[in-house]
Amino acid sequence: MKSTKENIFLTIKSLFAIAIIALLTVSCADKASDDYKSITYFNMDANDELVRPTGYRSWVYVGTPVTPNDLNDGKAPFPEMHNVYIDPQSFDHYKKTGKFREGAILVKELVSIGSKTAVSGNGYFAGEFIGLEASVKSKEHFPDEPGNWAIFSFTNPEEGTLKQTAGALPTNMCNACHQANAQDDFVFTQYYPVLRAAKNIGMDVSPEDNAKRMTAAK
Repeated sequence: MKSTKENIFLTIKSLFAIAIIALLTVSCADKASDDYKSITYFNMDANDELVRPTGYRSWVYVGTPVTPNDLNDGKAPFPEMHNVYIDPQSFDHYKKTGKFREGAILVKELVSIGSKTAVSGNGYFAGEFIGLEASVKSKEHFPDEPGNWAIFSFTNPEEGTLKQTAGALPTNMCNACHQANAQDDFVFTQYYPVLRAAKNIGMDVSPEDNAKRMTAAK
């Protein structure tokens, strides 16, 4: 039978072990939190050019706006389809806070309009990949840009390839339009129901699981 001193010693030893485990758990959680905040999905090179993003088709897809020539007197400024993706870290942040975080990147993959007919009827159907653009929010890299957003184009139509790096486009070429017309912090969320549904909904909620949908037109 153990003495009182032995029991006290074992109790203290157990409490000490529990305290160490708790401390390590908190430390790991804090590190995970720091890692979560530090994750970025873009890189700038030594010339302050954006390195072409890769792997973006596995990010969160937010929509495909299209303004075809057929509906714009044959002179649409952007006649192709734009498949838009946001990095998953920024999507989670948008769900949690309703804001686009420092370091957010949205990629826009340009796709030509292919066939205008299908078994289901007439319409606009995706053709071939023709270009790539990206928008990045970073006060660190673009302190003088409106909203700290900069826009880049990797499209190289003459060669039919994508550039490896790209410099920021002039502010009055794209950013000014975004500033004047985009619904939420230079992003055209009015055309992206995926983002509208996710805004500030919370990290533990999947907005697509909501059964509510728009009613049919009467």
